[in-house]
Amino acid sequence: MAETAFKAGLEDVVAGTSDICFIDGKEGRLVYRGYNVNDLWDHSSFEEIAYLLWNAKLPTAAELDALRRDLAQHRELPTPVMELLRSLPRDTHPMDVLRTAVSLLGVYDRKEAAAMTAEANRGIAARLTARIPTIIAAFERLRIGREPVAPDASLTAAENFLYMLHGEKPKALHARVLNVALILHADHELNASTFAARVTAATLTDMYSAITSAIGTLKGPLHGGANEQVMLMLQTIGSEDNVEPWVKDALAHKQKIMGFGHRVYKTMDPRAAILRDLSKEVGEDAGELKWYNMLQRVEKVVTEGKPLYPNVDFFSGSVYYQMGIPTDQFTPVFAMSRIAGWTAHVLEQYANNRIIRPRAEYTGPTHLDYVRLERR
Repeated sequence: MAETAFKAGLEDVVAGTSDICFIDGKEGRLVYRGYNVNDLWDHSSFEEIAYLLWNAKLPTAAELDALRRDLAQHRELPTPVMELLRSLPRDTHPMDVLRTAVSLLGVYDRKEAAAMTAEANRGIAARLTARIPTIIAAFERLRIGREPVAPDASLTAAENFLYMLHGEKPKALHARVLNVALILHADHELNASTFAARVTAATLTDMYSAITSAIGTLKGPLHGGANEQVMLMLQTIGSEDNVEPWVKDALAHKQKIMGFGHRVYKTMDPRAAILRDLSKEVGEDAGELKWYNMLQRVEKVVTEGKPLYPNVDFFSGSVYYQMGIPTDQFTPVFAMSRIAGWTAHVLEQYANNRIIRPRAEYTGPTHLDYVRLERR
């Protein structure tokens, strides 16, 4: 076997080309199709970002309006998918629900899925983006003994999700904050779930299969599940006064503090900086800054004398929690945003495909002599 450069976890190994997303790890910049996310989050909408990721350009007013209408008309779930949600055990993890429901969506869209044309796959991308929020909200309602709320075509993606989740129109602040969170999570280059989607798509299987792979990958606590773990940590700590002794004890016992560090960023994650301010804003609106203050204290203790920085997961959980989103739904909400990026990457993979087949650096023996069974 020819000598190859090996890096555990493929760290900094370039696995392909893409013009969807650029991360400047040294400067702490996140760029979608050439646009810095710092120029997008306070002026754009999630729907506009989805259009940008899928089409490599910002939409005109007419194009954005057409996309919004398209997404709105596809929010309803096929009846068998809603029946599946009703039949699942109420203690099923929401990410398992999402993975299973998305796979079933492919069964009822199999003609388009099998077509494998650019037009058909763009349609699937829009339908998945429209329906994943409905899956999340419907199961949440069902598991607490309430009926799902039908989507409202007059509402934006962020407004409609909170409406379906809580059964009432959301505060303008909450809709705005969720819209920003969806923009910030929409894509992040070749993260684990996106890479999984591209590996799956590279076999030329259908988009539903690729997205099911991505959802399964996102579920892991070292990827999308980290935001849930941060909130659980805060709930375990309990109060601001307990932060310093709890964190110092955890660090002394070599326990990982979730929400810190990033494989690519060598400075502050730009998304974390934005979400930090939103966490404070939502807390002030609720008259409860406990979670924000606890996060600030955790950050101070962890980063003292260490070049560690919070990542996007550190603040996102507190933002969702203060808007009434259950802790175990944080990762599905992540998927609700990242579906825009996942589908953009799958479309890009299809457009210039080569099957992804890396090599492994073999570390075992190579010249063992076979011993027949009767002699062992």
